[in-house]
Formats: sequence, structure tokens, C-alpha cells
Amino acid sequence: MKRIVLLDVLRGFAIIGTLGTNIWLFAYLGNLNKMFGDPLQPWWASGDRILQTLMLLLVNGKFLGLLTLLFGAGMELKRQKALRKGYTWPGIYIWTCVLLFIDGLLHYTLVMEYDVLMSYSITGIMVSFIIHRSRRFILIIMGIMGSIHFIGVGGITALLALSESGSPFNGMGIITQLYAAGTWWEQVLFRLSNFVFFRTESIAIIPLNIFLFLFGALLMRAGVFSDHPSGQRKRSKLMNIGLAAGIPLNLLLLIPGGMMDLFVRYISAPVLTLGYLGLIAYLLEKNTFPRLFERFGEIGKMALSCYILQNILASVLFYGWGLGLGGHPSSLLVLCMWAGICILMMLFSHVWLRRFSLGPVEWLWRKLSISPAAKHPSRSEPM
Repeated sequence: MKRIVLLDVLRGFAIIGTLGTNIWLFAYLGNLNKMFGDPLQPWWASGDRILQTLMLLLVNGKFLGLLTLLFGAGMELKRQKALRKGYTWPGIYIWTCVLLFIDGLLHYTLVMEYDVLMSYSITGIMVSFIIHRSRRFILIIMGIMGSIHFIGVGGITALLALSESGSPFNGMGIITQLYAAGTWWEQVLFRLSNFVFFRTESIAIIPLNIFLFLFGALLMRAGVFSDHPSGQRKRSKLMNIGLAAGIPLNLLLLIPGGMMDLFVRYISAPVLTLGYLGLIAYLLEKNTFPRLFERFGEIGKMALSCYILQNILASVLFYGWGLGLGGHPSSLLVLCMWAGICILMMLFSHVWLRRFSLGPVEWLWRKLSISPAAKHPSRSEPM
């Protein structure tokens, strides 16, 4: 089956955009109060904070939402392929999710405590038993999951608004001290000993993940990612709705005290994600910056390899056992490091794909993704 170029490009933007959020976690050594609204240092306090806030307005949660949508769209493609080949669904896809969970566990343990892959794997297993049902059933599940997520985030936001500090992140000093001076092995042990604490977000966002997985699958069924003129019209509609509703909703991030930060990340950001999807597709259709979009497409073709590598590079740059640039870097330095890693990802994927058809992790995935129990062996890719 011919690859959908738009999906690769969108996936590339999602990977790089996700780093645009995570880079602040690395730079501030896991201190979430520095990444989100810091009541002690509002966004207008300095040019440095203004620059950071502007960056977070553009990327925080938006590209993670895009990546989640694309997982759902990719699952729908795999389901359609299974039907064409006569394979049992979900069948081999469950094994794929098990591999993703193992990958996420290794990435969490060895690299980054806020990894999302384990959450995606659990979501994937759950959604695989829903995605083959009728559109009406899928919409009902989306309504239930969306309501659970909205009520949960809305309730937390209300509590933050009533609290004195406006921030839910306390006790960050222990984490930042470890990441500033601890060895890599000490950080590994710390993640393992605090597994439940660091996995709280991964569990809490499962309703949102289910909603976005199913939404991405419905977008794929509706032909939103196709080259057909009807697909272009649908993407244009998504762009207009997403930007018109998402921009003002995301400006809630500017409310002082950080009380709206979680709401923006988990409610407002996914709305703007639709606008980004349509905008990127529009620029691709207009052949804007063709070479740049080719590079993003190459990152998208080896998304899992680039996702893992960019987090490793950020760890080396900012953690104490590496170059030790983390702690209190300027926002300009953080953005320069992000841009540098992005360029390295583009060069890495471009050079690699000139010699190989798959990224290194994707190749290993392909080798492992033949279920030993499958009656009809089938191979799949992680993203």
C-alpha cells in the first residue's frame, strides 16, 4: 500500500513539536513549575519568561495531541489492511502494543520519566476492540471518554483556582538536585523507585488518548488524509475551526498564577491541534518550503527512532552526567538547543533513509512484530 505523504509530514512535525515541550523538562531538570506557570515568576516578569511562554503557547500539548491523533489514524490503516488480507482483528496488533509497552518501559527507565509510549500501548489495546465497531458506537465511547476527561481536568482547574498557590507541583527540589548532580544510574533507580508517581499522568490521560485515537480513526475513514479534493475541503474546515476556537482557548495560558495551565495543555491544546493539522496540510499542498517538508516527512518515516534519539540528546545536553547545561538556562539557549536537535534529527533521518528503508528502531520493530502465535504472520510499524 502506498504511503500517505501527509501522514509522514504530520508525524515529523508531531515528533519535533513534542520535543518543543519536553525540552523545557530537560532544561529545568524535571521542575514542572518552571515549565508551567510559575506563581513566583509570571510570564511578563522578564523577556526570558515571555519567550518561554510564547514557545509553550505554540507547542505545549498541541503536537502531543497531533501525535495521538496520528496513532489512531495509523491504527485504522492497520485495521483496513487486516481486513483486506483476511487477518483476524485485532490479532497481531495486540502484539504490536505489547512491543510498544516494552519500548516505553525501557525509554521511561533509561531516558525520560514522562514518556508517553506506555500510555499509548494501553490505549491501543483498548481502542483496538472498539475501532471495528459502528460509527455510532465509536461516537458514544468518544462522548463518554471526552466527558470523563473534561470533568476531571475541569475539576482540577477549579481546585487550582481556589488554592493559594495555583500550582499543583510541589517538592520539585529533590528531582532537580538529582538531575543536576546525580549519575545516570542514580536517575534510573530514582525513576524505578517512583514509578507510580511518574506514571500518574500516563494513566490520567487515557480517556483523552482513547478520544483522540478514535477521532483520528474517524478522520482516516472520512478521507481527511487523502489527496482527493473532498479531503482537502475537510482539512480546510478543520483548520478554520481549530484555529478559530483553539487560539483564544490557548490564550488562557496567560492568566497569571498557572491555574489554567493544565486546562490549556489537556483541553485547549487538542482543539488547536486540529488547526495545526489543517495548516500543515495546506502548506504541503501549496508546496511551501518543499525541502523542509521533505525533511519532516523523513523524520515521520522513522518517528520512533527520532523520538528516542532526540530525548537521549537532550539528556546529554542538560543533565549533570552529561554537559550539565540544565538548571537555569536562558530561554534563548533552550530554544537554540531545541533547534540544534531538530536539525540533527533532519540530517540523521535524511542520511539514514538514503541507505536504508527503515529507521533503526523501526527495523528492529519489524523483526520483532511477527507474533509467534499468529496464524497468518503480519508485520506492522510502531507509528
